[in-house]
Amino acid sequence: MNQRDHELTRDDLPEFADVVAAADRLGRAVLRTPVLHSEALDGLIGTRTTFKCENLQYGGAFKIRGAMNAMAVARQAGPVGQVLTHSSGNHGAALARAARHFGSACCVVAPNDSAAVKLAKIRDLGARLVLCEPGIAAREQALQLELQRSPGLVVHPFDDAAVIAGQGTVALEFFEQASDLGALFVPLGGGGLISGIALVAAEIAPDCQIIGVEPQLAAEAQRSLLSGRRERQGATTTIADGLRGSIGERNFHIVKRLVRRIVTVSDAQIAAAMLLCWQELKILIEPSAAVGLAAALETGREFAPRPVGIVLSGGNVDLGQWLKAPAALQSGARVRA
Repeated sequence: MNQRDHELTRDDLPEFADVVAAADRLGRAVLRTPVLHSEALDGLIGTRTTFKCENLQYGGAFKIRGAMNAMAVARQAGPVGQVLTHSSGNHGAALARAARHFGSACCVVAPNDSAAVKLAKIRDLGARLVLCEPGIAAREQALQLELQRSPGLVVHPFDDAAVIAGQGTVALEFFEQASDLGALFVPLGGGGLISGIALVAAEIAPDCQIIGVEPQLAAEAQRSLLSGRRERQGATTTIADGLRGSIGERNFHIVKRLVRRIVTVSDAQIAAAMLLCWQELKILIEPSAAVGLAAALETGREFAPRPVGIVLSGGNVDLGQWLKAPAALQSGARVRA
């Protein structure tokens, strides 16, 4: 286990009160995203299902919640000249938006295989974009080089207490919009979203089982839970580009304590879920957002007759890349649909 895993104290970890404070702090800086329902998907899943549409959030993903909260917390100590981060795309764009809001410069390190639409958003929002090789280790190394060249405040994409608290505001809204959920399916990459959601669920919906969902090709969080120590994720080719990272230290501490189950889904199942959302909900989601639906199609009946919830985490799809997806993925999607 990483030495710092032992050194984390209670003061390093966010709590439910921090999520509530984040919600008050964010106010109109984020959208209260809608929820959707489909009788056709209820039939496929085996119980009533409600979808939380963070793909309709500012910037097309939930990430603005954590980035804006982290910037607001940092600004309490005074002006912030520059913020830096590494990101597969959505967090980078969110931090660029938050930095612009607060008048700070922003530098984002992103892997060169990130979705083009996400990289374009980062540039359009005025951030300096630095490309690196795929994999969390390459991202971290490139970020350290940029930090040496141009110092500033690092806002980690998931292993940050203020980021986790901001992401938890998704659950504050969702549990008001959908009551008595038996389970909530949440995409799991670095763990920022599921950590924040788990903190809220433990406080206000303890009977709701939080289920983390990973791609089979990037299942290091599941391995970490089984081994009891954080496992590192190397470079991977899963189409769920936002879930290619390794679970963070704070995130792992929270997941170990509050998340009962992590499941995995194949890329073919992810593709199928994307098309189902398009066909039945009439919305476009990215592969990373589709993992929850993919898992619910396999396990949702376990929770009947109680309803379940699914977080659709983002909608930033590189349609050009999707149309060129391997034929096996597209045929798998058609079979499930």
